[in-house]
Amino acid sequence: MACASALLKRGLSVCMLDAGIQLEPERARLVQALSQTAPAEWRPEDVQRLKEGMNPAVSGIPRKRIFGSDYPYRDAAQHLGLSSDGVDLEASLALGGFSTVWGASMLPCVENDVKDWPISLPQLAPHYKSVLEITGLSAERDALTDLFPLYLDEPGHLQASRQAQAMLHAMDRHREGLRQARIHYGRARVAIKAAGGSQEPGCVHCGLCMYGGPYGYIYSSEQTLPQLERAGDFRYQPDVIVTSVQEIADRVRIWGYHRLTWQLMEFEAERVYLAGGVIPTTGILLRSLRAYDHPLPIRDSQYFLLPVALAKRIPNVRHELLHALSQLYLEILDPKISPYTVHLQVYSYSDLIGRAVSGALGPLAKCLPFLARELEGRLLLIQGFLHSAESSRILATLRKDLADGKETLRLQAEANPKAKTVVRRVVRKLMAQARRLGAAPLPMLLQMGKPGRAFHAGGSFPMRSTPGPFETDISGSPAGWWRVHAVDATVLPSIPATTITLTVMTNAHRIAWETGAN
Repeated sequence: MACASALLKRGLSVCMLDAGIQLEPERARLVQALSQTAPAEWRPEDVQRLKEGMNPAVSGIPRKRIFGSDYPYRDAAQHLGLSSDGVDLEASLALGGFSTVWGASMLPCVENDVKDWPISLPQLAPHYKSVLEITGLSAERDALTDLFPLYLDEPGHLQASRQAQAMLHAMDRHREGLRQARIHYGRARVAIKAAGGSQEPGCVHCGLCMYGGPYGYIYSSEQTLPQLERAGDFRYQPDVIVTSVQEIADRVRIWGYHRLTWQLMEFEAERVYLAGGVIPTTGILLRSLRAYDHPLPIRDSQYFLLPVALAKRIPNVRHELLHALSQLYLEILDPKISPYTVHLQVYSYSDLIGRAVSGALGPLAKCLPFLARELEGRLLLIQGFLHSAESSRILATLRKDLADGKETLRLQAEANPKAKTVVRRVVRKLMAQARRLGAAPLPMLLQMGKPGRAFHAGGSFPMRSTPGPFETDISGSPAGWWRVHAVDATVLPSIPATTITLTVMTNAHRIAWETGAN
């Protein structure tokens, strides 16, 4: 969507080919009905339908759904021929892709984390601004702004939960000590529309963020589609699975098939921009190059989940009006821990955490309800991320069965033992700083995610100043190609720990803006 937006601003004609799977009509009608009423008027049975299929545990959520539906994941393995071994990375054929179920966290990179890229942050800066004008942003001008510019003049403002406020107050009292410990903190930056008075509706703090907000205040790229259709010469064609592309003189030929009928389809264009996500785009490029049995490394940002306990219980968290996405960011820039930024997102109480606590306590939750309330009032979750240089990788190999011609894109984990070492350092550092943080980590509950678990992955065709085989130039074109541009995470030379979506959209906007002028 960011790529198409830039091309339309250049005055070009854009046709978007997309699989475009959408929420089931019955659930869509329910969401529409809820969006037209206040949370106090919602029927419990309707809200429960939005929560279907989400079975949380202290170890996390197996697969995040949206409005009780798994449609963002549906049919992807079948159409893309995926086979996985020790990998949690998935692909999406949904309209809006995984932005339909993401956590909406938005943070740019710092120069040190992209020093291996052939482009610089100043080159990305104007495109960060353009993207945030598309998505919107709720954030605060705090200490993080010195390290991570906002790139937006007037961000929205969301109310912090009382648990987050307690942690912020503790950290504010020890600001200098944390700074010397090289821990920087501030409010989370999220692509949630904040209310701007009675004339400008926004987040109502209904607490359903993890299940899908019925009002549409959490940004999803599908929301941009109607804007593109009004912006210029734009056409959207759903139900298309693209399989390969080929440059022919001054044109690009595109092959694929209809998602529902499997009928073969063929298109031509002056330029092609591949933006399907790292798995589909890698598959398209490998097929186009006829590069079978050639393993390509997909770089990943190691994900880990660490529960922490507040020093003091916050009462009545079950009944608090709040948003349930990330509340706080902690950024560790300590060379003794890692030469790169370690990014931590703090989540306070949500219905999912409450259900996980009840599940962990079992019968005790009913026999000793005060124990559940004590845990819920203290428990927060940290989602942590490492730079890809210190994380495991995923090897992607396109294989073709000589007997029946069937193609398989095999994803296989390649472990990096350094990841566990760095995470252990992070946990020890947080334990040492527990008093200043106002919360203590619970290392016995630490969970290390499999490669791809957070979907912060890419780099199978990395950008290089002088690209070689299976690399791309700064326009995302594979070596020797001129009119095909990969614009998603596939071309990132490395994956910083900070949130991936903002930078992927930004680089896509940059590539489209620069190539669209030619």
